[in-house]
Amino acid sequence: MEKDRPMKKMAEAFKELCNRLNRFPEGEEARLELAAFSNACSLVSPLIRCFGGVFLFAEIDYVAKVNDLMEASKSVSVLPVMIDDDVRSDCVRKAGSHTRNLLRLKRTLDMIKILFEEIISSGYALLHLYLFHAVCSVLSMSRLA
Repeated sequence: MEKDRPMKKMAEAFKELCNRLNRFPEGEEARLELAAFSNACSLVSPLIRCFGGVFLFAEIDYVAKVNDLMEASKSVSVLPVMIDDDVRSDCVRKAGSHTRNLLRLKRTLDMIKILFEEIISSGYALLHLYLFHAVCSVLSMSRLA
């Protein structure tokens, strides 16, 4: 039965990430485990697949980024260390760097968040328009970063 509830598994995984972050005292750097974050992100892939064939490439790209971070988690335990390593190596902006892949995952998660906010606020009408709006919002945010 649990296999039939991917949204619930995804929500629980991200709620657990939130709980882990909230355990850090205020003012202390939150050191989120890379493996836990990657695992939670891996649960999002079926949701992207539900958006249809237009998003096939997006899903393939997303899965590749998640797999990269899962592989990185074998040698780096927490996100800040991974980012610091990429900064020291001067590869943050290089295609395929772990930090760049992390940014791509964040943008995808932001798009999905915006999509669901639009759906909930509208009473679930016109899904395709909200999907388009979410994509445009994330793309415009990425130009600012």
